[in-house]
Amino acid sequence: MLETSEDTLDPSDWNAFRLQGHRMLDDMIDYLEHQRDRPVWQPMSETVRHSFRQPLDDGQHDLEQAYTVFIKDILPYALGNVHPGFMGWVHGGGTPVGMLAEMLAAGLNANLGGRDQAPIEIERQVLQWVRELFDFPETAGGLFVNGTSMANLLGVLVARTAQLGDAVRHKGIATQQLIAYTSAGAHISISQAMDIAGLGTDALRMIAVNEQHQMDVLALEYAIAEDKKAGMTPFFIAGTVGTVGVGAIDNLQAIAELCQRENIWFHVDGAYGALAMLAPDIAPRLQGIARADSIAFDFHKWGQVPYDAGFILVRDGELQQRTFASPAAYLKRESRGMAAGSPWPCDFGPDLSRGFRALKTWFTIKVYGAEKLGKVISNTCALAQHMKRRIEAEPRLELLAPVALNIVCFRYRSADANRLNADLVVALQESGIAAPSTTTLNGQLAIRAAIVNHRTTVSDIDALIDATLELGDNAAKNYNFRNSNAIQ
Repeated sequence: MLETSEDTLDPSDWNAFRLQGHRMLDDMIDYLEHQRDRPVWQPMSETVRHSFRQPLDDGQHDLEQAYTVFIKDILPYALGNVHPGFMGWVHGGGTPVGMLAEMLAAGLNANLGGRDQAPIEIERQVLQWVRELFDFPETAGGLFVNGTSMANLLGVLVARTAQLGDAVRHKGIATQQLIAYTSAGAHISISQAMDIAGLGTDALRMIAVNEQHQMDVLALEYAIAEDKKAGMTPFFIAGTVGTVGVGAIDNLQAIAELCQRENIWFHVDGAYGALAMLAPDIAPRLQGIARADSIAFDFHKWGQVPYDAGFILVRDGELQQRTFASPAAYLKRESRGMAAGSPWPCDFGPDLSRGFRALKTWFTIKVYGAEKLGKVISNTCALAQHMKRRIEAEPRLELLAPVALNIVCFRYRSADANRLNADLVVALQESGIAAPSTTTLNGQLAIRAAIVNHRTTVSDIDALIDATLELGDNAAKNYNFRNSNAIQ
């Protein structure tokens, strides 16, 4: 009798596989250790790009051949967010510990949809820690999702059930027009959530912001009053902790009080900013977040957990369960055996098949601790203040927005500033020295530096500013030369 199927996908030579696996692991550890020896980012050649356009073949290539392609054509052309000079978007840097945890999770290949298993207990442990962090009750529900965009959608869906009752799952929203509100600086996923939930983007009011880029609470109150007069039903307000453009923090306390008076669901989009609760020097600025009905955030940003690891926390766990639980014969629960352990994670969200995102999060918190992670968050904000000071001390540069947390928006001064700074950002990215991105504030194109990576230091900030000045000076000379020729 055969002990192994002839069609198994396991290696025929485990020792050779083990050696290759150790080599791959060593290479990735070297990759993380020597980040500064490489450019932040580099453009991919058309030859390499074309190599990924090949038709499906018989797949008869050994592991070493496939790995050679990874080393030669994939690793050098990643986005670079593990690099300390990456400041383009709010992407976490990951950690070696998280990488190892992801490997362990992949080897275990657990499906956390449900049933009685230790991986689900790990997710419940993280949920308990999250409840403690945000001062939520033990009855609060929570769930790992792929990111805050999905978490925001879940928040809208739970709020919809809170407003219309369980019948909405069967009858739909009928003719009642539900209205939601968020900041004009909020992430696009709030609008997408309204779209996907069937409520429509026209039912989302984008409230103006003040000089600090916070949602104008008086304007919010006025919009609610006008919608109620028109016979509409305000049901959902999304405050933001760390807006995508400039990192502003909405006045959560004022929004919470308004929601309580008006009986409106208070949701917080804290994609990266919510974890500032880990930093004692920043947490007081999030006053009011503990009054939220739901909070969406990512461990893979300021928490430095490898992608992806989003999370939704809901004050009323029973309501969250009523919003998503879908009994079926193949999901029958038992008091004993593998089908025990109810309620299951699939009762709190739409996914039946769920990866073990909790393990890399659990490892990150266990190994580094909340205090250390909080210091990382504080340091990125301190680095942003250092960048702000350098910009304000340099006449060639201009700060374009307040620096609330870890995002700095500025530009190189020029007669044709929008065009020059757009070119300047591309030049910075292609230089490999630093990688910022752009945004537009009041019609002005800004260089946007989001400092999230735990590896980033003062020297990386200085390198970005120095390169901006050097490349900006060169670009300004070229612009002046072209303009003078055009006049002639």
